[in-house]
Amino acid sequence: MNCFIYRCTRKQDLYIYLAEKDDFSRVPAEIISGLGITEFSMELEITPDTNLAKEDVSTVMENLEQEGFHLQLPSNTSVESIMSNIANPHITRRRTE
Repeated sequence: MNCFIYRCTRKQDLYIYLAEKDDFSRVPAEIISGLGITEFSMELEITPDTNLAKEDVSTVMENLEQEGFHLQLPSNTSVESIMSNIANPHITRRRTE
């Protein structure tokens, strides 16, 4: 399975994988607005045996097949925090360690 990986400028280490090159049509508008500028990084052929540095390949493949995209979130970031930032862009969140 081929996938197309885009770096997102909104947050360091945020990437979106697409099933089709430049086809963001299946990505919800709320998610697109939270990505910032997307820059094409690479095309990658993935199989169940592919080792990805930060993602589970079976999850990526399932998301690409079912949803048409997969989000790779930065370490220690949840989907809920990304969606909260999208919903409330005026709120500045402090990083806790």
